[in-house]
Amino acid sequence: MSAPEVAGAADASRPQRRRRRGRGEQLMVPDAEFTSYYGRPIIKSPTWKVPDVPLYLYLGGAAGTSASLAALADLTGRPALRIVGRYTALGGALVSVGALVHDLGRPTRFLNMLRVIKPTSPLSVGSWILSPFGTLAGIAAASELTGLLPGIGRLAGVGAGLVGPAMTTYTAVLLANTAVPAWHEGYQELPFLFAGSAMAAGGGFGLLATGDVTPARRVAVAGAALELTATAVLERRIGFARKAYTTGRPGMLLKVARAATVAGAAAAVAGGVLGGRRGRLAGIAAGVLLNAGSAATRFGVFDAGMVSAKDPAYTVVPQRERMAAREAAAEREV
Repeated sequence: MSAPEVAGAADASRPQRRRRRGRGEQLMVPDAEFTSYYGRPIIKSPTWKVPDVPLYLYLGGAAGTSASLAALADLTGRPALRIVGRYTALGGALVSVGALVHDLGRPTRFLNMLRVIKPTSPLSVGSWILSPFGTLAGIAAASELTGLLPGIGRLAGVGAGLVGPAMTTYTAVLLANTAVPAWHEGYQELPFLFAGSAMAAGGGFGLLATGDVTPARRVAVAGAALELTATAVLERRIGFARKAYTTGRPGMLLKVARAATVAGAAAAVAGGVLGGRRGRLAGIAAGVLLNAGSAATRFGVFDAGMVSAKDPAYTVVPQRERMAAREAAAEREV
């Protein structure tokens, strides 16, 4: 958006201050309009790489849900679902760490984040969530693969399952804690959106298992419903920043995500009703669709944030709206 367009958007977002002071007398000086130097951004855009960070957001969430499902499957006697869950948790954790290290540039930068823990820093807390989760998931998967130390493998699997829910939501807190308008304005809904997306993805991986996958089906359908609801609430509540989520590449990705998630949830339900070979095929289709939807959601949310960081209107227009609201409230009090 160019500087004149931003100025027009900012000016249109607030009421005009021209008002008659007396009979026939009117202020003719218009409100000062916002301009950005050649339309340049007001905030510094994150330097995070694509596809590293969106992939990290998607796989970390899927791994967290898969670990929790694997622990549940182990405790309820569903070995096929346990195996898929443990391997998915380890694979997601490994790729997430690899993507994060690649984005940071050097492995030592990731290790440096583990030297201290800062409860006020989502990135620091996230590093301390990802590291023990990956370790526990690795022990559980290694025990599953080799058959050695099954007791320790079970304990590690339960531990990874307990850390799993934090894996699904901490990245949403990390994004919302930045100054990026589309992310910061959505701080209330993003954790629910990411949790639902992670549940849909992890449940979708579970649907690829043989045997009884009822827990995975329930988690997948519940996650899809939560993701769709949180997305709708987010787009309705955040005002001007909604444009970042509904137009351009982010809007296209999120539309694809919604379509794939709805279709995947429907296929998951159909698989439970049909049973047998047709139910198995429907479950596989549901797993593919739900994971495609989850990945598209993470890429769409990431792209929306980057768009809002680069366009000064997303920073200025909401500020103008808040200023106008405060002025209107002050005038009502007078």
